[in-house]
Amino acid sequence: MGMMKTPDTELDESAMVASAEAALADIALIRREVSKVIFGQERVVENTLLAILSGGHALLVGVPGLAKTKLVTTLGTVLGLDANRIQFTPDLMPSDILGTEVMDQDDSGRRSFRFLKGPVFAQLLMADEINRASPRTQSALLQSMQEYHITMAGQRYDLPAPFHVLATQNPLEQEGTYPLPEAQLDRFLLQVDVGYPELAAERQILLETTGLAESRADSVIGAERLIEIQRLIRQMPVSDTVVEAILSLVRSARPGQGNSDTDKHVAWGPGPRAGQSLMLCARARALYEGRLAPSLDDVHALAEPILQHRMALTFAARAEGMSVRDVIAGLVRQAKG
Repeated sequence: MGMMKTPDTELDESAMVASAEAALADIALIRREVSKVIFGQERVVENTLLAILSGGHALLVGVPGLAKTKLVTTLGTVLGLDANRIQFTPDLMPSDILGTEVMDQDDSGRRSFRFLKGPVFAQLLMADEINRASPRTQSALLQSMQEYHITMAGQRYDLPAPFHVLATQNPLEQEGTYPLPEAQLDRFLLQVDVGYPELAAERQILLETTGLAESRADSVIGAERLIEIQRLIRQMPVSDTVVEAILSLVRSARPGQGNSDTDKHVAWGPGPRAGQSLMLCARARALYEGRLAPSLDDVHALAEPILQHRMALTFAARAEGMSVRDVIAGLVRQAKG
């Protein structure tokens, strides 16, 4: 028997619809401002924005010169966030990211320690070429990404809200790099692959960016409004069908769960955080596209960016020339049935 609607639930629904429509208008403005500066790359912009709207972090992977850094700085401007950038290098130390304690001396000669905050104290942190830093420095960023605070000399310092890390990684240069540990990769809500632009977009890049005046993006919303939209996304209803589809897809990507292709090709699969990420990002994608509830299409479209950095292939599968993306595409085809 269906649940009877009371005036309160109708009021809640109408308030939810009104909030969603206001958020839709803001997201449309955000998209318009970003498109003034970033040409083409709709999928990249969408997935990066989905990570932020869902309250998470994103890893942007692509060769140099594809406007990864420009996208992050543009998003900082458009979303009205306080942004910092760190260029990761092998000699970067944890204190270069987190901050350091300095000794102060007052007029009476008394000495005390004072904490100088590092660049991690920003609402949007760009970690450029994150795999160039040593594991010790990467792990300093890990606590910030997961716990939204840092600990220095036993003292806890909370990071600003919202706090998002957008990290970039160059897939070509692997000499002198430290691959990100699986635990840290899992902290990224999704991995955004940045490919070469389409012909029309590249033509526009040539024409728009080599003159005297370049287009600039303007701020559209602020941090408080972004937090409101993030809260709204967490309140969006998800149907049982979509929940089951998420569970089924994530579990089918793990060996030993009855999927013969996965058992053959996958060494280890995604953990529960992949399902949580899909639940959040599917809602954000629905809102991004003007819908009030996520569909199976959202789950299938997000499978690759959410699963690919959370699983690894067997040696035999790699020797056959398979990629993680091939395996995920196969799982999505099975899910669509």
